[in-house]
Amino acid sequence: MQIESLYHSPNTKWAYSYDSSTFHLRIRTKKNDVNQVIAITGDKYDWDNYNNDYPMEKIATDRYFDYWETELSPAQKRFSYGFRLQAEDETIWMTESGIYDEEPSPPSGYYEMPYMHEIDGFKAPDWAKSAIFYQIMPDRFANGDPRIDPDGVLEWGDQPTNDSHFGGDLQGIIDHLDYLTELGITAIYLTPIFEAPSNHKYDTVDYKKVDPHFGDTAVLKKLVAACHDRNMKVVLDAVFNHSSVNFPPFKDVIEKGEQSAYVDWFHIHDFPVEVKEGTVNYATFGFYASMPKLNTTNPEVKQYLLDVAEHWLKEVQIDGWRLDVANEIDHSFWRDFRKVVKKANPDAYIIGEAWSDSLRWLLGDQFDSVMNYPFSDRILQFFQSEQPNGLSFAENMNNILMRYPLQTNEVLFNLLGSHDTPRVLTMFKENKNRLKLAVAFLLTYIGTPCIFYGDEIGLTGEQDPDCRKCMEWDPAKQDRELFEFYKLMIQLRKKHEVLRFGRFSFLRADAEDGRIIYERRNKKEVFTIWMNQSEETALLAQPADTETEHWQDAFSGDPVKSVDGFVSIELEPFGYRILRRSLNGV
Repeated sequence: MQIESLYHSPNTKWAYSYDSSTFHLRIRTKKNDVNQVIAITGDKYDWDNYNNDYPMEKIATDRYFDYWETELSPAQKRFSYGFRLQAEDETIWMTESGIYDEEPSPPSGYYEMPYMHEIDGFKAPDWAKSAIFYQIMPDRFANGDPRIDPDGVLEWGDQPTNDSHFGGDLQGIIDHLDYLTELGITAIYLTPIFEAPSNHKYDTVDYKKVDPHFGDTAVLKKLVAACHDRNMKVVLDAVFNHSSVNFPPFKDVIEKGEQSAYVDWFHIHDFPVEVKEGTVNYATFGFYASMPKLNTTNPEVKQYLLDVAEHWLKEVQIDGWRLDVANEIDHSFWRDFRKVVKKANPDAYIIGEAWSDSLRWLLGDQFDSVMNYPFSDRILQFFQSEQPNGLSFAENMNNILMRYPLQTNEVLFNLLGSHDTPRVLTMFKENKNRLKLAVAFLLTYIGTPCIFYGDEIGLTGEQDPDCRKCMEWDPAKQDRELFEFYKLMIQLRKKHEVLRFGRFSFLRADAEDGRIIYERRNKKEVFTIWMNQSEETALLAQPADTETEHWQDAFSGDPVKSVDGFVSIELEPFGYRILRRSLNGV
């Protein structure tokens, strides 16, 4: 065995409480190097009477490593443990103190879980595991009250620019809740709605005031109540990394300089505050002079923003916050933010915007979820490819799955596109069949899926501002066939619990081949999803036990018989098939 590849750590994603009574252990080995791994466990105070061996399952493989996992429920909620690894005629033991050719006497030197405290675990709202999110930019969704339109509003459906306004508002969203209900949406995420000069509102002027061109607090309350009546959640966007230059405290700094009471609310390098030859002398979001960065380590700033978060949770009864540029704010702020949010609403869902590996924010003390852009990148790359590599795709997906514990993966905010990316149909060069495969993957994958408004009826658009077009409400101009496809896939996910938080694994994924098969599994049923990401008709086969496995089409319920120990499926170019079988006779 290549012992240099062995890895385990007694914390985070390698050893963690899944719930109050269940613990997961993981270990990493070199790819295809180890045949069997056993977790050796026992109570350090009485090993002889309290010890168990747990076979570990290979749950994922990436380019270089295999990942093994087992589940246990220790009676005393504490245990020590090590690992026994076997490769053909070689057996070794791995403990915290080292790697051995003979079994070291337990528990001395073994890894340890001193005690499983429920308060130390990661816990996200249960509703988020089953949610189907829909992202809305209010200015572009629907104009429900033309009386509050901003000056110079463009004709609905005109080509957007960086500065254009179209008059969409909160009443417009209320007017179209029947549409969202028909689609199957159970939660909406609104980009910022608080007073700001831009159309996107990521440059906040007043954090405690709904932008008057969107409505007011009364209309927001009406929207949230109407959504709750439909069992639909509402998540708002919080921009705490930066403000607008018109934010009163920043204007005070511009006016009074070093004498301003708010001088430490921002990161000012020198005075006077100015933009000179395109360069600012204060920290900003990116290089946008109009968005000065807030100093969240300042106690006054921190308390102000925490009060904002609490205010809208209590005043309007929203169901959570999406946090803009969350990875550029200090961890201390987010720890206190979580305490305030969860005290106001223990069931609130906290989603951070972070574009890469985000485990440091997902340890139970900060966020519940992050926007899963690594998922988006891998999905788009595979389903767009003219020469797809199924093996590489599976390895890349397994790699991001192994970044996090299972309960974190169950609530990661998965998306194909957003207000920060080109439209998904455009990214697929308007090849609807390729898009459908990606959507089918999104809605049968582990995590919380989100649809960007209009993707379901075929809106197109390049990068911002083109991706932020107005929603099309004329049915004759909507792709209704695509809408029905989204609706069908959403209904399937909502009907079957296993698609929302069952285990995920690949069954087939070959190099230089676009044909893949993967499964979702829990204790009640199994789904297998078959996809042909190629321009040729494909025949796929998967072993099946003819005596015990009774497969059926997940949509029609028609039986799918195995022949000579295999289930075989013929798929048209860019075709897919979803099969299911019960594990308890139902």
